[in-house]
This record gives sequence, structure tokens and C-alpha cells, in this order.
Amino acid sequence: MGHPTDQFQRPLRDLRISVTDRCNFRCPYCMPKEVFGPGHAFLKDPQLMSLAELTRIVRVFRGLGVEKIRLTGGEPLLRADVPELVRVLKQDLAMPDVALTTNGWLLQSVAPALRAAGLDRVNVSVDSLDDAVAGRMNGLGFKVDRVLRGIDAAAATGLPVKINMVVQRGVNDHEILSICEYFRERGHPLRFIEYMDVGNTNHWSSAQVVPAKEIVERVGARWPLEAAGPAYRGEVAARYRYRDGRGEIGLISSVTEPFCRDCHRARLSADGNLFTCLFASSGHNVLARLRAGDDDAALTQFLTGIWTGRRDRYSDERAGLLAAGESRPTVEMSYIGG
Repeated sequence: MGHPTDQFQRPLRDLRISVTDRCNFRCPYCMPKEVFGPGHAFLKDPQLMSLAELTRIVRVFRGLGVEKIRLTGGEPLLRADVPELVRVLKQDLAMPDVALTTNGWLLQSVAPALRAAGLDRVNVSVDSLDDAVAGRMNGLGFKVDRVLRGIDAAAATGLPVKINMVVQRGVNDHEILSICEYFRERGHPLRFIEYMDVGNTNHWSSAQVVPAKEIVERVGARWPLEAAGPAYRGEVAARYRYRDGRGEIGLISSVTEPFCRDCHRARLSADGNLFTCLFASSGHNVLARLRAGDDDAALTQFLTGIWTGRRDRYSDERAGLLAAGESRPTVEMSYIGG
């Protein structure tokens, strides 16, 4: 079977896999502690995709044209077999590009195993360099130093590191330049992410969104920038190089400058539900089909049908929905993996 395209002729190229819904942080924009407290019912092991099940599902996606996998959570490094999963994806399934997004808390100890397994790169979330702000943004008062040590440890193994910063006006936007300076010195690309309305518990407000255009203007006033083209088709970040040659920044602007028209990523939750958009309200249970006995051909047909029917372009439609006073429930960020 050939590689399917959706209703807007977008191919399926990227798959984001949540390997666990658990996290050791409680960031208010993703997993607020008042909702995800001690009584919250996380998934139990039998509900999660096993390594063998993940391998089978990804093999089918590979046949449909997927070339890039990003492992997410929750916090993916809470799952002990992630280095083995990376090895399977790279060596057994010959996946060209395997990345991982982490909060960095466990990275220092796991980085050598990830590198040895063949991980292509790691993205680490750093929303603040100030312990008070970082503690507020991770929800548990954790200091940022351990995350920074994890980044240094990953870089020391030779793993390429990118930094993700979710920018919220009035919370951490005053740190844009200081974070740029810190990671410019260390040679790590920095991605600024507009605060998004994912899920129903993060009290999102458009007033807290710092538009990508404003961030570029602020950074460019300090260190002149020049636009860089996308590194690959469908790249979500608009990239800018420092004119002095000291690296680059990127902007992920799904609120003010949507990129739906060339989105070719699907998302697989930790319990095996496939979502065709970050802002989807429901998924398709791939794991149930596998456990019911579907062979690879049947799974291929199932996934092809889902993708060819895809019409998602929520970020393009958001402004109209908000203006009309409409909202719709979307799956929680911590469940779908961002």
C-alpha cells in the first residue's frame, strides 16, 4: 500500500508517541497540580503500550511513510525501557530520525544510555533560569540547576540538544534575553513556544500569549537576526540565525501564525489512541485493534482510513471560533504529549 495523504493532501511523516501519562513536574500550563493531584487516576501498566506492542504499531506507521518519531510523555524518562525503545526504533525498524522531549530532571543519569541506543537528539524544556520562577512554572518548587546539569551531561555524550521555552506574558517573558544569552554561550538552539490552549485545565488566556513576532523583535534588538529557511518540509518552527554566527532561535507560533497547511504529524497516546491533531477531542484506539488480533495488514488499513479522512486545521480555525464565543474540549497536553 502506498503512502496515504489526508483531505488537504498532507502526507503522514511524523509520529509523536507518548510513552507515559505520568510526570514528575506539575507545570500549570500542562498538568496543574490542583487537577493532577494525589488522587488522580493515571494509567495502569496493562493499559500502556508494551515495548513489543509499540514496535508492531511503529512498524506499520513506517510502512505508511513515517520517517520521524518523537518520544514524549508525560515525562518519557519515567519509563525505564525508553533507551531500549530507542534502540529498537533506530536499529530494528531503521527509523531515520528519533528524538525525545523531556523536562530534564532525570536526563543526567539516562543521557549515556540514550546516546548509546542511537537517539538523534533531545529537546529539554527550560522555562526559566530563575529558581523562583522555575519553581512556580514546574508547579513543585524544583530548582532549575538539576535540569541544566542534565543538559550539560547530554551534550557531553555528543547528543544534540535543543531547548524549549513556553513563554507566558507576565510570568517568564522578562527572561527571554537571559535564556537566549545562556544557551547562545553553550551552542544550543532555543525554541520559543507560544502558550497554547491545549486541554481544559490550564486556564489559557490569549492575554498571556506573547506573539512570535514580538519575541523576534525583542531578541533581534539585542542580537541582530536573519531568517533561515526550514530545515525540512513541515518544520513547525520558524528559524532565525544570529548574524554573529552564534547559533539560532526558532518560534513555534501555533496561536498567532498557524502552520496547519503543512502539518503531517500524528500523535499516539500512551494507551494506544491515535490523534490526528494536537487539539483533537477524541482519538482512535489502535492498541485495542492490535490486542483484538488485527494483523499488520489490518492495522495498515485501519490507520490509512483514519489518515485519508483527516481534515484537522484547528489553529487556522481558532480565531473564528474564539470570536464566535465557541470552544470545544480538547485532549489534555499531558495525555497526548504535546
